[in-house]
Amino acid sequence: MKDGQIINNRSIIASLPTIKYALIKGAKYVILMSHLGRPRGNRDMKYTLEPVATELKKLLHTQVKFVEDCVGQEVKLACKNTPYGSVLLLENLRFHLEEEGKGVDIQGNKVEASPDAITNFREALHTLGDIYVNDAFSAAHLAHSSMLGEGFSVRVGGLLLKKELEYFALHKPAKPFLAILGGTRVTDKVALIENLLDKADDIIIGGGLAYTFLKQIKGTQIGDSFFDKSGAKAIQHLVGKAVNNGVRIHLPEDFVIADEMAEEANVEETSLSKGIPKGWMALDIGTKSIYLFKLVIERSKTIIWNGSLGMSELETFSKGTKEIMNVVGVATAKGVITILVGVEITSCCVKWGAEDKVNHLSPEDGANLELLESKVLPGISALSDW
Repeated sequence: MKDGQIINNRSIIASLPTIKYALIKGAKYVILMSHLGRPRGNRDMKYTLEPVATELKKLLHTQVKFVEDCVGQEVKLACKNTPYGSVLLLENLRFHLEEEGKGVDIQGNKVEASPDAITNFREALHTLGDIYVNDAFSAAHLAHSSMLGEGFSVRVGGLLLKKELEYFALHKPAKPFLAILGGTRVTDKVALIENLLDKADDIIIGGGLAYTFLKQIKGTQIGDSFFDKSGAKAIQHLVGKAVNNGVRIHLPEDFVIADEMAEEANVEETSLSKGIPKGWMALDIGTKSIYLFKLVIERSKTIIWNGSLGMSELETFSKGTKEIMNVVGVATAKGVITILVGVEITSCCVKWGAEDKVNHLSPEDGANLELLESKVLPGISALSDW
């Protein structure tokens, strides 16, 4: 959403099967609740959901009534008086402090909702319907009021949520199972790597992560490349677990280096044996690494990818990520299950027009990663059918 206009309706389209299913099965009406942005408990109209109602009307080819609040007497009346088989979209839940439990007042001071206010808010949501359906996988890691379905005896997952869970549960992935990990800080990925080491056969590590691994494991000279001093402390344990579990860790063997993070930087390629000189930093993987990673991808049957392999927001340093994405696309066409997770890598995929060349895109950096880390998600554990 930008300036009240919907730029990308992908997530709205993804919600349609559950809405249509409920209507086909005879729901008197379907009440939709959602979040947008971070209004932090204030009625900030740049985050209104009214444009979403307009878009839903176009996509569903039916009347969608927009209700200007999500709780209160007017909302109750709107629901009560709506025709059979109607769809209603309530206003942004986060306009109410009680949704997240905290926020800011109009002066910008931090405030918290009282326990009684939260209880009343949840009860008000409960009075609007008989069956609670959670189809918001991207918010399932948040213990917010609308995520818990309190008061409903029937709390079920929607079709989209169940689809996401099937992809990310990874109970019995087709083998060999490959994880491709990029990004910058090892600290942010320790729990993810730890859990993947119990499932994967191979892990490719690129991006800024790789240089902390290389310096810590091999003593590689990494110049001015990012080094995660805190995350480095976990590497010995992770590598030890990989050895014990028979997981092969693949690191870059050559790099594209530059003297600054800019398109106009001086750029060279260097190898693992030569290292990276002081004053230079690695911003992409090199030609040999692309080839070696390609071989790993070609023998895999399940691939999950989180994080880019270089500074892909700059065209000069996007080749590695782009080439590997092409290889993953070819693998998908041959029947390999491919899942891209997180804002960074899914944005690259969309930017390069490759979203139809992989099985599944999950652009959020919340619930999907927490599920891969084997964390309990409040929005999932609250369901009565789970």
